[in-house]
Amino acid sequence: MLTILDPTDERTPPTRQVTPRTGKVTGNVAFLDISKPKGNLLLDRLQSLLEVSAPGVRINRYVKPTFAKPAPAELRAKIAGENDFIVEALAD
Repeated sequence: MLTILDPTDERTPPTRQVTPRTGKVTGNVAFLDISKPKGNLLLDRLQSLLEVSAPGVRINRYVKPTFAKPAPAELRAKIAGENDFIVEALAD
């Protein structure tokens, strides 16, 4: 028999507040491909949907060098400086 232990304390679950939504996306949106297989396909589909539903949005695409490590500091700074939102693609 295999026993799996959850290290979180479920007796006191964390409370989280959802950030208020405006109902629309505007400005610059960063699409970050973390370099996992097929992540770019997800971002391609999301981009085509956003281009139809939010025509004023500008999409900027970025790619991490590898999914195995955090994005380099320079890339994170560039994304933060050029965008209002970020979408990160995880796929396999």
